[in-house]
Amino acid sequence: MSQELVPINIIIADRTYRIKTSAADEEVVRKTVKLINDKVFEFKNQFAGKDMQDYIAMVIIWYATQSAGVNNSSILLDQVAESLKKIESQLDKSL
Repeated sequence: MSQELVPINIIIADRTYRIKTSAADEEVVRKTVKLINDKVFEFKNQFAGKDMQDYIAMVIIWYATQSAGVNNSSILLDQVAESLKKIESQLDKSL
């Protein structure tokens, strides 16, 4: 069964967009939009005189970098867990 999409209006950097999302994801979308707008405001204060497109590009780069860091952390945790399993296995054999 497909999930029904609901239309919502979001505002990013003073522009309104109408998008469709699942009702379950609406809160996540709104929190993400708030984070994006907060970062746009932060970059506007940090780098005065830039074009709005520049601020949005800065936010995209920041957000992508943050996402890459989360993925790298997940990979690192998986590697650490695997190493710990090997160590535990070796300790069990030596006892």
